[in-house]
Amino acid sequence: MSELEPELSSERPDDAIESQPPLADEALARLDDYFASERLGEDAPDLIGTHGFLVALAVSPREIAQPHWIAELFEDEPPFESDAERDEILGLLESLKNNAGSILERGNWVELPFDTELDESGDMAAAIEDWCAGFMQGVFLDEAAWFSQDETHVAALLLPFMALSGLFDDEPEIEEMVAEDSQFAALAGQLPELTLDLYLHFRVPAEPPANPGKGKTKGTGKSSGKPKSKNAMTGRQRGSR
Repeated sequence: MSELEPELSSERPDDAIESQPPLADEALARLDDYFASERLGEDAPDLIGTHGFLVALAVSPREIAQPHWIAELFEDEPPFESDAERDEILGLLESLKNNAGSILERGNWVELPFDTELDESGDMAAAIEDWCAGFMQGVFLDEAAWFSQDETHVAALLLPFMALSGLFDDEPEIEEMVAEDSQFAALAGQLPELTLDLYLHFRVPAEPPANPGKGKTKGTGKSSGKPKSKNAMTGRQRGSR
């Protein structure tokens, strides 16, 4: 679809783009154990959604202080058994965010914590939804910064994240984008590239028009418009596919 064609593309014809994980498996397992602990409660975030949230913060054009995004992620002060555990968990979360930024800065794709090949149980679709919902939560945390540079183009790049997140199922045009499993999987396969495209959009100046004196350049085409804000986060149902 034409609105998803970025002005700044991560595609490289001469060399392959590497995909790199922002945390080692052992570190991710430690975070998974923490998020799965009963003391966090049923409404606590999970590791997949947190991964998406932190990757969005790495992409964001404006730095957000840790206390602010921790409060948003947990909706309260997260529980820790000791100061040592607090330092460990917050350090791992910060590392995931910073490492994702470093990977994108080098022009590589961030390895995502799921496979885009859907399974019959729906677990993989649920993981993709959770990751994209977490990513959109990171966008909503600082919408003004995200949409301050070519709102139409940013909204177009975010369309797959929106469609896959399950947060916009009340909008028929977006729901139609993932009506079939094949469409769902195809959009999920675009996520690493689009994440890098968004990062580049905010940090690489656009090339000036070839003939600046002969009118304005055209935009990216049809836009779905700016995503609705945090109201869309209410009523989320995980694993609905």
